[in-house]
Amino acid sequence: MIAGIELLPLGAILFAGLLSGFAAGMFGIGGGFVVVPALLLVLPLLGGSPDHLAHVAIGTSLATIIPTSLRSLQAHARRGAVEFDILKSWAPWIILGAIFGSWLATILPGPVLLAIFGAGVLLMSLHFLTPFTRGRQLSETMPGGVARVAIVGGLGTLSALLGIGGGTIAVIVMTLCGRSLHRAIATASGLGVLIAIPGMIGFMLAGFGQPDLPPGSIGYVNIPAALAIMVTALLTAPLGVAAVHGLPPDRLRLVFGIYLIVIGAVMIQRGLTV
Repeated sequence: MIAGIELLPLGAILFAGLLSGFAAGMFGIGGGFVVVPALLLVLPLLGGSPDHLAHVAIGTSLATIIPTSLRSLQAHARRGAVEFDILKSWAPWIILGAIFGSWLATILPGPVLLAIFGAGVLLMSLHFLTPFTRGRQLSETMPGGVARVAIVGGLGTLSALLGIGGGTIAVIVMTLCGRSLHRAIATASGLGVLIAIPGMIGFMLAGFGQPDLPPGSIGYVNIPAALAIMVTALLTAPLGVAAVHGLPPDRLRLVFGIYLIVIGAVMIQRGLTV
């Protein structure tokens, strides 16, 4: 046993961290699409009530996004690809949306949360597998006013609800508004921090005092698992950044899109049969 985690689940968690760090750098996402399914597999080995499994997986995923997104943002910023003006104008609505999303997630039953996660993952897979949004441009400027509040607030809500960094949706919005793919991914890498901090705090507070949580949990965030994933994700986030700036991403898009379809279907099936 290492800090509440046995060696077998620890190895699975560390491997998930490696993949999530690379995904965060490569696609501008927070890695939650990798981390949440991995945690759903290994958390039962740590103990605790199955009723809290989905909530702990999503809350812990949000915690892991913080250092991963910071690392990716730093790496992209060194290349001069981050548009900080967008991050500043989006920040208030992202944060408010994340607070609402974390509250909503904690009042939903675990099976419902799993089904919502699966449906969200399936929708995200369309971005990676279809050319519908690629190369399209609907505007020369980013959305403002009510449109900004609705789009960005909704992005924060959905991301906290799913335990993800929100990069995929943000990249779609920015590319449709005239930003290059590389600059959109670079800027989206900074959104994870704005989503994950209020989201993580919300899950901690909502789960505080709940019985039968996995050992080492503060509310719905499992600290040992989060730390294990953070360490490995920090190592691979710069590799993902280098890949997106130096390699054609089409093949990786295909692989990741197929992965999302499989994970989405499994999560929906688990949510409907639990």
